Amino acid sequence: MIAAVADTFDERPPPGDGHHPGGPPAPDGPLGWPGYGAARAEAARRTGETESVVHGTASLDGRPCVLLAFEFGFLGGSLGRHTGDRLTAAYTLARELRLPLVSLVATGGSRMQEGMVALTQLQRVARAAAELRAAGLAHLAVVRDPTTGGGWATVGAGADVVLALPGAQVGFAGSRVRPADADPYAYTAEGQSAAGQVDAVVEEEGLASTLGRWLGVLKGGAEAGAPASGVLPAPVPQALSTTRLPATGREAVARARAPRRPRAQAYLDAYFTHRLPLNGDRSGGTDPGTLCGFGLHGEQPVAYVAQCGTATRPAGYRTAARVLRLADRLGIPVLTLIDTPGAANDAAAERAGAGAAIADTFAAVAGARVPVTTLVIGEGGSGGALALASPGRTYVTADSYFSVIAPESAAAILKRPPAEADETADRLGLRPQDLVALGIARGVVGEEPDGP
Repeated sequence: MIAAVADTFDERPPPGDGHHPGGPPAPDGPLGWPGYGAARAEAARRTGETESVVHGTASLDGRPCVLLAFEFGFLGGSLGRHTGDRLTAAYTLARELRLPLVSLVATGGSRMQEGMVALTQLQRVARAAAELRAAGLAHLAVVRDPTTGGGWATVGAGADVVLALPGAQVGFAGSRVRPADADPYAYTAEGQSAAGQVDAVVEEEGLASTLGRWLGVLKGGAEAGAPASGVLPAPVPQALSTTRLPATGREAVARARAPRRPRAQAYLDAYFTHRLPLNGDRSGGTDPGTLCGFGLHGEQPVAYVAQCGTATRPAGYRTAARVLRLADRLGIPVLTLIDTPGAANDAAAERAGAGAAIADTFAAVAGARVPVTTLVIGEGGSGGALALASPGRTYVTADSYFSVIAPESAAAILKRPPAEADETADRLGLRPQDLVALGIARGVVGEEPDGP
């Protein structure tokens, strides 16, 4: 698998045995499991490796990284004590060299013959991963067939970006321990993608170039070691339509709701040289109406969160918070595009934790050390829109509005008849020019100049 993605690979020697209380390990491992030593020797003879993982420095599509690869032929890519030594060494090397980590994962989980000694390697990996995150470095994982057990729950699912090969078996429960009546689709790369656990399913032929693009985008401030305070803001997108400012609130609302008004997809296509989407909230949900990911604006990496004109679901907010925090850690500015009538308010959204998801998005924006740039491109409906707005760097298009709540809902709350929704819109101060006058927005983009 290394040869399929790497231009070059310089394997590092395995680390020492580490600390083994009671002296050197027995040939049959810490439990004295009969035949374990012989099985390891046979695995080494068959694969040419002495453990189930190798690591070293590499170049992927011309981008430097630390590369970690599992050898499934060595005892099913399972994790034992020596595997833990090598895994943590890879994370440490990435941190020391200030390089992103790319993991090619194929594992059946923890090694039975080492019992709890094997299982506790997951804690070591978790600690090493936490230190890598604290250093502001990215981790990309490619999950292959199969990726199950602790290897999925740490190296795989714990990565910042998770790619998967088509048809790969992916899941915490391996095929021999899951319920007999379990839906097999849930344990596939495609099923995990549908559930928001995998960012993209990528054919092996295109994997090297995809990894190279990700490495180019996620370099952020980490490559130069720049502090977050020195990150340049994402430039404000140009408006894709120009119009005179609306005379009334009701006119502003009508323009924002016009079916032919430019939408988020068009803005993203115009703004980015290329972009790489992130999929899902890592909690089992996706929201097609919220586009998230990273891309290049010219040569500048920028993270994005874009609402697509639909009511935003809890999974959309959680995915947005995920992107915001990753961008902040890597020193990459963020662009948010607001266009929503509001947060989804059906019973399913409440059960999925709409309030907590919105609160977490507010917290992610408020806690960001990198600059967040916001452009309201359509409807700005209540807190469901405000959660993604930058408090100090929000702009509005001439065909947008931003309101404490939709005019129809405002009329209902004020116990006014539906026929008074237009008048209510006129009173809410929601026009682009109102928002600038109130200090909510810094300026209007796409305003057509007055004629002679």
